[in-house]
Amino acid sequence: MRPRWILALALTLLLAGCTSGGGNGSANGRITLHFQSLAWQEESVTANKELVKEWNATHPDIKVEYVQGSWDSVHDQLLTSFEGGEAPDIIHDASDDLADFAYGGYLADLRDLLPARLKSDIPQRSWKTTTFGDGIYGVPFLQEPRVIVANATWLKQAGVRIPTPEHPWTWPEFRAVTRQLSGDGKYGVAWPLKEPVSATLNLSLSAGGELFHRGADGKVTVRFDAADEVVPRTIHDQADVDHSASPTTLGSGGSDTLPGFFGGKYAMVPLGFSYRQQIVQQAPKGFDWQVLPAPAGADGLTQGVSPQTLSIAEDSPHKKEAAEFIDFLLQPKNMVRLALGDWMLPTGTQALKDPALHTTKDDWATGTALADDLTSAPAQSVRGYPEWKDKVATPAFQEYYSGAISLAELRQRLVRDGNLVLARYQR
Repeated sequence: MRPRWILALALTLLLAGCTSGGGNGSANGRITLHFQSLAWQEESVTANKELVKEWNATHPDIKVEYVQGSWDSVHDQLLTSFEGGEAPDIIHDASDDLADFAYGGYLADLRDLLPARLKSDIPQRSWKTTTFGDGIYGVPFLQEPRVIVANATWLKQAGVRIPTPEHPWTWPEFRAVTRQLSGDGKYGVAWPLKEPVSATLNLSLSAGGELFHRGADGKVTVRFDAADEVVPRTIHDQADVDHSASPTTLGSGGSDTLPGFFGGKYAMVPLGFSYRQQIVQQAPKGFDWQVLPAPAGADGLTQGVSPQTLSIAEDSPHKKEAAEFIDFLLQPKNMVRLALGDWMLPTGTQALKDPALHTTKDDWATGTALADDLTSAPAQSVRGYPEWKDKVATPAFQEYYSGAISLAELRQRLVRDGNLVLARYQR
């Protein structure tokens, strides 16, 4: 029996040695990093997987494993994995989803991990989107402006002035144009506002609207001033006064508006820049479309964005190596590949200079011209914003845009009810 006992003990010790160190290492010293990507479009998934393959081919001691995640469930999935100690080392997310994870201690502060090259290549206005307190908890790398996709033939036949980034429409001019383009059961614009809050707040920055105001004590309160009224009043009046905006799309998502757009029901649709890919794939043969900048207000074309981000889990035992992979992934030429795959804009100044992002084909040049006007979304670092958005702002904006409540009632609900929500997070 003794030889069998010794053999069993030897096997047990051998297996224990092979599995020690968790899922991020191995007995031969090779490090394994898990990179959870939320890429979903075929071109984007391909670009990410190719870059992982290229990294692994040149870094034999640091293997990166690609893990497919989903935008639909990422917040809850990450929260569960953080609390269970099973979070991926490198985390793909969006900046407006990071606040709770950053303040909760789940994400690593990247200030001392990232190389100077990457820090200086991405503008400060973009770093602001991932700064919470004194730390930086994500690398903002892809962003998209909200633009107007227009039926070029319709606009040309109507003889309206075509706006450019250098000479955009004002908000009053935009309203006047949509009136001119409407009639006979057709509409000048279709606003897809199933999620009305981020669209309204981000576009309101052009008019000087901020809504959230941080006092000297660091606490945030909601104010709905004259500048905050410009965009919501324009949308409301198009839908309920001028009847130049389709009332049926106010509760729709962006993709839901495309069949009507292609069918000649509406002349224009405000959409994220990346929707161009769907338009290229789905538009009928011969359909002539173009990208126009969103209207400008007192603050020009300024627009809030929540960039896609790459973060490192605080519990990762290999933060230095994870940062090296992020630096590789976001080299200028690689950032361009990721941007082209997602039909979005890179944040890096060197990547933005790439000729591929300045072509007239698919109106890349129009979007790239807006990059300098993109800034942190108004609610980026506001504690309690998700609850304020879901319980207060979303129903209030939906009711206002449908004509169910007045502007005064909208203001009262956003401010009175909104500040009650935020106060609970700032005691």
